[in-house]
Amino acid sequence: MKTKHTLIILAIGLLLTFFGAILKITHWEIGPVNGNNLLAIGMWIKIIGGILFLYKLMTNKKFKDFLNS
Repeated sequence: MKTKHTLIILAIGLLLTFFGAILKITHWEIGPVNGNNLLAIGMWIKIIGGILFLYKLMTNKKFKDFLNS
């Protein structure tokens, strides 16, 4: 998995969280989808994307050289 894929996962999580907040503020529901569901799903996707991004960052050789300098 490339770093750009982890950033795309983070961006999807941010969009879902943002859209969930809008739905929660306006008290709208789109079928079974409501603000609570989208906020929870978006937060989990952001957590997974953040963990993957940190893993990619820590396993990068250039990052280790930067920390040792």
